[in-house]
Amino acid sequence: MKVVVIDDAPDIVEVVSLCFQLRWSGTDVLPAYNGTSGLELVETESPDMVILDINLPDMDGFQVIREIRRFSQVPVIMLTVKGEDVDIARGLELGADDYMVKPFSHIELIARVEAVLRRSRGIPTSSDERPYVSGNLSVNFVTNEVKVDGEPVKLTSTEMKLLHHLVRNEGRLMTHENLLSKVWGEGYQDTRDLLRVHIQHLRQKLGDSVESPKIIITEHGMGYRFVRQDN
Repeated sequence: MKVVVIDDAPDIVEVVSLCFQLRWSGTDVLPAYNGTSGLELVETESPDMVILDINLPDMDGFQVIREIRRFSQVPVIMLTVKGEDVDIARGLELGADDYMVKPFSHIELIARVEAVLRRSRGIPTSSDERPYVSGNLSVNFVTNEVKVDGEPVKLTSTEMKLLHHLVRNEGRLMTHENLLSKVWGEGYQDTRDLLRVHIQHLRQKLGDSVESPKIIITEHGMGYRFVRQDN
């Protein structure tokens, strides 16, 4: 496995590197101490994972994730010191797969990385599974292709898995806890803000109204329901 760690603090880079080496012996950890060199590494090395700090000397992590998503869907975990909801929400909206608040334990880091890697491996499907069509939305879960009005839409691996569980339970209520467990894994059942941000981002990409959604309906206090549209 190859991992790019973008953080200007050498001690954080060392801790992250040690965590990966202990859990996945032989992991190639590539450090970058600013956003510019980090972007270069992601583009040239095609890593399996990126650990990205928000506070960097030349540009913030939000700019970095925005640039990464222009050319790569590599899994990204963002690091933040404050853990403020607005920072977390912004990172997720820009395409981060998860976030962690400093300081963190090596056990937590490994658990988060394993959960993100599971999601990035894709969704088990049958090779003859037909594309799902609902209104102007077409989803091929075999090739992970999504189209709205015939135009391709890029979804992160997490968004794709979230859409899969919603579509496969079309018309049925999916509780917050159920979706969090299925998409993110055990230990995420209490992170409703994480789910809310991803639902909002998914709605925007699918052309669903955030204020008055018709595709992904909010069942207040309970969860979400996917509603098929007329074709």
